[in-house]
Amino acid sequence: MDSIVVSPTDLVRRFIFEDRPVRGHWVRLSEAWRELRAHTRYPPPVSDLLGQAVAASVLLAATLKFRGTLTFQLQGNGAVNLLVAQCTHDFRLRAVARCDGAGLEALPQGEDGTPFRHLVGSDGRVTVTVEAEEKSLRYQGVVPLIGTSLSESLENYFASSEQLPTRVLLASDQDSCAGVLVQKLPEHAAGDSDEAAAAWQAAERGIGVLTTAELLGRPVEDLLGLGFRGRDLRLFRGAQVSFECRCSQGRVAGLLRALGADEVRDVLREQGVVTVTCEFCQRPYRFDAVDVEVLFKEPPSGGSLAIH
Repeated sequence: MDSIVVSPTDLVRRFIFEDRPVRGHWVRLSEAWRELRAHTRYPPPVSDLLGQAVAASVLLAATLKFRGTLTFQLQGNGAVNLLVAQCTHDFRLRAVARCDGAGLEALPQGEDGTPFRHLVGSDGRVTVTVEAEEKSLRYQGVVPLIGTSLSESLENYFASSEQLPTRVLLASDQDSCAGVLVQKLPEHAAGDSDEAAAAWQAAERGIGVLTTAELLGRPVEDLLGLGFRGRDLRLFRGAQVSFECRCSQGRVAGLLRALGADEVRDVLREQGVVTVTCEFCQRPYRFDAVDVEVLFKEPPSGGSLAIH
């Protein structure tokens, strides 16, 4: 078996089949994936599913032309009842998972990992929301949660909401998360439909032969060579992907001011300190008695987090 050489990460790259209505996108994250989980600990099956959702959100954003934020949300009735991954048009991302403790304890353990349906349950939905800056445009697509993987659910979204035949492969571990998709674009009237159909069949076969280990470790050039051998591809320069949560000390201060001095001081008396935790990155912000007194002597500002 050939050894796998890890390629540069935290990039998303586009590729096309030359002169054929087939395009694709590839993403792999390492540093951004670690930063996203710096202040929280998920059980490995949940972490892996969240990583796949993060990769999916980047791939979705890469297929669109917009300025704003895309939110990929999975809701189910299993141990993981909510996954939310957000990616902006310039590929700044954040994500969070919500789990049921009893459901996690009941998950089966095996060498092949926890099955997708045991994690998300038997019923649920995938929602993709695009909030664009231009004229406050907002788009939302909702499809049922189907299949036995997050990849299949994403393929169903493209088929139902975008009417674009799409094949997706997603993978994640503790070190990195990655994804690749190929899409069949509408054919031009002057194009050769037989050749276009053959190119799409080759794309479907190609993504089907790739493994998650190859996706997580192979350089993108090798990966495309393995999956689409003999095809004339053009690989474009990549865009950097980074983790960026919107929380900050200033936003937290604004939230506490909005709650009011009396309520904040009540929490301070009961707990000795006021702690605010960002719902996305789980970074804690602590305010002691001195901080609180200074807080209510400063000009107000806005914010939105959860107080504990």
